[in-house]
Amino acid sequence: RRYCSRERTGPVTTRLSIFPLPGALLFPRMHLPLHIFEPRYRALVSAAMARDRRIGMIQPRGPHDSGSREPVLFDLGCVGRIAEIEAHDDGRFDIVLEGVALFRTIRELTVTTPFRQVEAELLPQPDEPEALSIAHRASLESESRRFADRQGYAVDWDSVARLDDEALVNGIAQIAPFDSAAKQALLEATGLTERA
Repeated sequence: RRYCSRERTGPVTTRLSIFPLPGALLFPRMHLPLHIFEPRYRALVSAAMARDRRIGMIQPRGPHDSGSREPVLFDLGCVGRIAEIEAHDDGRFDIVLEGVALFRTIRELTVTTPFRQVEAELLPQPDEPEALSIAHRASLESESRRFADRQGYAVDWDSVARLDDEALVNGIAQIAPFDSAAKQALLEATGLTERA
């Protein structure tokens, strides 16, 4: 249960409890609010709080495979640390995950817990996020305005203009109404410029 370390030269592997959720992306240094109501994921949150507060967010790839009742998963996800939690009397939770690091699944583990677990490789994160060119940033903001206007979204554009490049690009990727495959392509983009 170690996070990425700059002193290590090889890959860091870890065991992760995972929350497969279509359309839900998390990026390092970003936040994802979740309402947890299903019994197996309430158990997942309880176990994470008792251990290290970490949950691996990952998307299902599509329908179930022939040998399992569980959906096949994409390989890449993001480790989130529970930064905020509110427990309700009926066992539900409202949590906010803070993205820690991207991970690549090595293999799914055979477990007795009601939630799935994987062995995963934590991917190194840059100390400083990539910056967009001024032209690229302006183009992204302009396209975002047009998209929001067409969808009828009310957006505080003054607040958007104050976001740094990483928060803008990854925030759009997290909240835009794209399908799971498109969202996964955004998660797997090799850098902020490609994602933008």
